[in-house]
Amino acid sequence: MQYEPIKKSLGRFISGSLLMRKALYAFLDLLLLRTWHVNKVLKSIAKEFRGKAHVLDAGSGLGQYTWRMGRKNPGWEINGIDIDLDHIEDCKRFFSQTRLSGRVGFETGDLTLTDENEKYDIILSVDVMEHIKDDILVFSNFNKALKKNGYLVISTPSDKGGSDVNEEHGKSFIDEHVRDGYSIEEITSKLISVGFNDVLARYTYGKPGNISWRLSMKYPVMMLNKSYFFFIILPVYYFLTFPVSLILNTFDLHTTHKSGTGLLVTARKR
Repeated sequence: MQYEPIKKSLGRFISGSLLMRKALYAFLDLLLLRTWHVNKVLKSIAKEFRGKAHVLDAGSGLGQYTWRMGRKNPGWEINGIDIDLDHIEDCKRFFSQTRLSGRVGFETGDLTLTDENEKYDIILSVDVMEHIKDDILVFSNFNKALKKNGYLVISTPSDKGGSDVNEEHGKSFIDEHVRDGYSIEEITSKLISVGFNDVLARYTYGKPGNISWRLSMKYPVMMLNKSYFFFIILPVYYFLTFPVSLILNTFDLHTTHKSGTGLLVTARKR
């Protein structure tokens, strides 16, 4: 299945309206389970950075996480970087018209080529590493770009059914993925190998979260890959399924999972 063309179509649809983009961000915050887990971790980290902090949204996409971090933390200066020029230009247009324009910036860039030294207090990377083959190089770049005691936060599929792959030679649900997912041992060892400390990886998208993902993401993406006509019926679809997803997301957020299709990873540079 192709996911990026759908994101681009959605971006073009909302690019001309401030209200629609803000409404989309609010909807995604509620609908997508990964935002629940990421926001919980960011809220905890924010207690250490109540004043100023420099933050990198590494793979900023539609700008959802930049928007939330900027609004929740008025002292944070945030730089969004993404390899997709269309996403970056859309974000520049939107954020230039908001109160965040003075402390939020966006640029096109390749995370394998970034070369910054001790610039950021926090680096956030959500649903990015599964798209990058040379992950160790990116992890090394992240470590170099972080200040001492800075945080790295990663959300990515696990090898326990992430990308909807449930067998050894299964095919990823999302064609753009170069890996189906990480094991906790793999991503932990890779981060430690480039200099990170205090690496903590835990499963997300347990049984309730996996059902929620199918309702909120898999089935809609499958429909839209068949025809964009389904954009018309999506409001009705989500009207019926949204309450169920909210309940499932709540259970997933407050449960410790022995296994799950997602991973949430935090690490520090000491």
